[in-house]
Amino acid sequence: MAIKQAQGPKALAGFGSAKCSNEEAWLFQKLVRTGFGSNNVDHCTRLCHASSVAALMECLGSGAVTASFMQALEADVVILTGCNPAVNHPVAATFFKQAAKQGTEIIILDPRGQALDAYATMSVRFTPGADVSLFNALLHVIIAEGLYNQAYIDAHTEGFEALKQSVAHSTPDAMSALCGVAPDTIREVARRYANAEKAMIFWGMGISQHTHGTDNARCLISLALACGHTGRPGTGLHPLRGQNNVQGASDAGLIPMVLPDYQPVGDSQLRAAFEELWNTPLSDEPGLTVVEVMNAIHAGEVRGMYILGENTAMSDPDLTHARAALGKLEHLVVQDLFITETAQFADVILPASAWPEKDGTVTNTNRQVQLGRAALPLPGEAKPDWWIIQEIANRFGLGWRYQHPQEVFAEMQQGMHSFNHISWERLARENSVTYPCPAEDAPGQDVVFSDAFPRAGGLAKFAPTRPLPPDEPVDDAYPTVLTTGRQLEHWHTGSMTRRAQVLDALEPEAVASLSPGELNRLGVAPGEKLTITTRRGTITLTARVDDKIPDGMVFVPFAYAEAAANLLTNPALDPYGKIPEFKYAACRLERAAVPQPH
Repeated sequence: MAIKQAQGPKALAGFGSAKCSNEEAWLFQKLVRTGFGSNNVDHCTRLCHASSVAALMECLGSGAVTASFMQALEADVVILTGCNPAVNHPVAATFFKQAAKQGTEIIILDPRGQALDAYATMSVRFTPGADVSLFNALLHVIIAEGLYNQAYIDAHTEGFEALKQSVAHSTPDAMSALCGVAPDTIREVARRYANAEKAMIFWGMGISQHTHGTDNARCLISLALACGHTGRPGTGLHPLRGQNNVQGASDAGLIPMVLPDYQPVGDSQLRAAFEELWNTPLSDEPGLTVVEVMNAIHAGEVRGMYILGENTAMSDPDLTHARAALGKLEHLVVQDLFITETAQFADVILPASAWPEKDGTVTNTNRQVQLGRAALPLPGEAKPDWWIIQEIANRFGLGWRYQHPQEVFAEMQQGMHSFNHISWERLARENSVTYPCPAEDAPGQDVVFSDAFPRAGGLAKFAPTRPLPPDEPVDDAYPTVLTTGRQLEHWHTGSMTRRAQVLDALEPEAVASLSPGELNRLGVAPGEKLTITTRRGTITLTARVDDKIPDGMVFVPFAYAEAAANLLTNPALDPYGKIPEFKYAACRLERAAVPQPH
């Protein structure tokens, strides 16, 4: 409160969590907007699928998936690109495996190989960072060979002629040199997808975590629209979400430029509805995103922060810069289950509650709103996160009096059309209801947009793109591509999984995965130490051989504090989604110096 009074509302910011409930996400963003007085609120979606959401909102008018991953069982063709479901989305991966066993063609497009290659009809490796070149070539084939669905395009879309012109010169022969895929392979992928009666596209952070991540997603949307592969069972677009509530946290408003249900803060009519609901004037100025907040701290513009369940000191790009920002804050409050790397910078640590210790709802990647019930007592002095948020709100004089998350959910229904016909009582009976839901006695819609899209006029939009290089291309000084991601055993920054003895026994130390050829070039044997250097930092970790990694690339998981991958990553942002380029940084590899005995 003292910082707000001395420096103004913009001097405060908050990071919420996709591991908390919908109700806690709602209260957190409400606190920042009504108590702090600004829209400086964000969460981990900014670091994973912000560019996907930006493209989906622009082209379709909705930031959620158009069909669940269960619909893969109804598809004739499934494209998986920029994702590794067997590691990052193992539940969804079981549906892809089942689909393949019953005859669905699985086409994998990725710079790296993966376990699901064994189930794939085609597994196509392409040059890292060349996504748009490959996708535009696919679009060129579909248009040049007349494989597009003209009736669907006429009835449901706009902007197709502009797309036609934009990919006219993106022939497979012209793009092959850029994307590293043979022209005939490009043609085969395009034909299989376009000629299928029902086809789906799934993607992950290999698509979104680039400075051209929004363009990548725009291309995938254009592929689906051109072929009419949305709105029917076995068709659709699905950015695979990871955390238990990453969809719900976004829906509930943990985004700095939109209110709940993606309603722009600058729209006076939409904003007025929330001002009436919350009985408080709201700022019409979009807030700062995750990386922008770190920059604002260094600039002296943000002085205080409230971080709930986010491990910023491990998850942000260019960690030296991010950690210095955390250390510069006048006041930092961290609310978490453990003393995370971020909590070590805190002035105050508040003991949070784990998912089995509280009631609340979450919304998963399939748009399924699910009710969780407390199954364990709270340990020690821990409190439900919603209770802690309310206590802080009341220190700001907001006078909140919620007695249970059910009351918060009822308020959310007043501000979020996506929750229409989904009551707490219904969730208590059915456990899970998919939105949108047409009636209280009807099931939710697993597949959406069969008649119209939620854009003005009901039409989806084609968004032409052009290939752009990564922000930091490889060169003689830094000749290798560094890419980062998750492991099956360790989730995100490891703040929970590395405290699990079984999981930590399976993967106890940081590793760098390289191809056999790359290890031979370096003269490093598997199990020996390797040093990785980028323009931002250096880490040393154990080398691991992986024949699914292409030559010229190294993969590092970001769960290990002792060799934090994000000390190396590039903070350059996609201009639309404001997401960092985690999936591509130029690096240099060297055999680690062996300490000499005294």
